[in-house]
Amino acid sequence: MAPLIALLVGFVAARTAGLLGVDALDGWHPALRVGLALLFVVTGTAHFAPQRRADLIAMVPTALPRPDLLVTITGVLELAGAVGLLIPAAARWTAAGLALLMLAMFPANVSAARRGLTLGGRPVTPLGIRTVLQVVFIATALAISFGS
Repeated sequence: MAPLIALLVGFVAARTAGLLGVDALDGWHPALRVGLALLFVVTGTAHFAPQRRADLIAMVPTALPRPDLLVTITGVLELAGAVGLLIPAAARWTAAGLALLMLAMFPANVSAARRGLTLGGRPVTPLGIRTVLQVVFIATALAISFGS
């Protein structure tokens, strides 16, 4: 739920700043970029926090090689994506890339839910809820990529 909270808090804070006169944040598009960037800072840093990292490595489907390397690569891509979203000239392509990344990583969430894994000592988000969240996150990235 932390990624959803980060997305919403980032969006609302940026949109509020825009309404209060910060020209760079005046509009839904830049506010969405900030919200999604905050989401990816939260999720990307989790790839390197010791306890979270172990949980994320365990989530990688067993058929894939080097789950530790995959978690590192996806964490770096998420953090780089967060930065890219904040650069207006790069934001659209970055958002499209992040949408593809989220699609590519979704099987790990499916695998974790089916295997009944825990994340931070708590069961992973049930698959139905996780699917809805993933659709929201991907739709946000696509709105940034294709929006005005």
